[in-house]
Amino acid sequence: MKQPARDKFLVFGSPALGEAEIEEVVQSLRSGWLGTGPKVARFERDFAAYKGIAENRVAAVNSCTAALHVSLIAAGIGPGDEVITTPMTFAATVNAIIHSGATPILADINPITMNIDPAQIEARISDKTRAILPVHMAGRPCDMDAIMRIARQHNLLVIEDCAHAIETEYRGQKVGTFGDFGCFSFYVTKNVVTGEGGMIVARKEEDIARAKVLALHGMSKDAWRRFSDEGYKHYYVVECGFKYNMMDIQAAIGIHQLASVEENWQRRRVIWQTYQQAFAELPVTRPAEVEANTRHAYHLYTLLIDETRCGVSRDQFLDAMTAHKIGVGVHYLSIPEHPYYQERFGWRPEEYPHAMRVGRQTVSLPLSPKLSNGDVEDVVTAVINILSR
Repeated sequence: MKQPARDKFLVFGSPALGEAEIEEVVQSLRSGWLGTGPKVARFERDFAAYKGIAENRVAAVNSCTAALHVSLIAAGIGPGDEVITTPMTFAATVNAIIHSGATPILADINPITMNIDPAQIEARISDKTRAILPVHMAGRPCDMDAIMRIARQHNLLVIEDCAHAIETEYRGQKVGTFGDFGCFSFYVTKNVVTGEGGMIVARKEEDIARAKVLALHGMSKDAWRRFSDEGYKHYYVVECGFKYNMMDIQAAIGIHQLASVEENWQRRRVIWQTYQQAFAELPVTRPAEVEANTRHAYHLYTLLIDETRCGVSRDQFLDAMTAHKIGVGVHYLSIPEHPYYQERFGWRPEEYPHAMRVGRQTVSLPLSPKLSNGDVEDVVTAVINILSR
């Protein structure tokens, strides 16, 4: 098998940005309005329309982490409460729970879907449990029928972490609209990019109204308008909030990214399917196929590198891909692998065996719509070269 003769390193998750995004940002710079303003309001309207909900049910913020934190606070979750979530996620999911004052409780994953296992959720419910925080891992929807059934049975809130899942649907319904809150990411590697950014979706208008207040220092509604051409407006601080607002410069990128969301999704689907077919005969675990009556966002394409089957360890595979000038990611080491959580909560990886195994074997391959056919071919050639030795 030939070695990919790449001159340039293929950056993992490099976004597809066009002239429309650049021109919109330049327009913001020339207008002098860089902070939260009319472009953020437009981005919120466009996102609400994409999700098929009223515009008074969304709030733009500066990250998905902020979205999670604000949603937990707006939901009334705090000290003494427990929130059940997955050990197979980025640290932000658990950190947001900790910052709310609540205690995170981990429930192991389904080893096939890599999403939180509803049976494990049910086994960890206590009299302190207030909410379930599922993560739609890699863009694959969680079993929302089972999760919502558990939530109704035990009178629990549901806050969906949709960082990977802007386009994801479960039984014809867009994720983020099942629970009380849905939280989205527009980080530079995500399916819709603003550089940094996030969005909150809420079932109730009053929850979004409070989220917007919390996200801007606890100032009264529409405080950003105080410097508009309508004249200065006084504001009042009504509670102790945070500095989580999105800027117009970020929204300027997001407006056009969102307009291209379906086109980019189609391109990622083609790449995802190309990988599935190319690696079918390799001694490696590929992602499960997409379940019936769901829509996968194709945010991540992950292989599981089992050293006993592949002949190389996961970390050796990472190094070999880098040597082939192919950028890769790890999504994720399970949460209990990290020293901070071990020390604070006494968690041990072996207590969550499915998440532990996935976290120690997982590798994410490039899946950006920016990839050329030649880039995809280089990724395929490198993987086959390494695993066919």
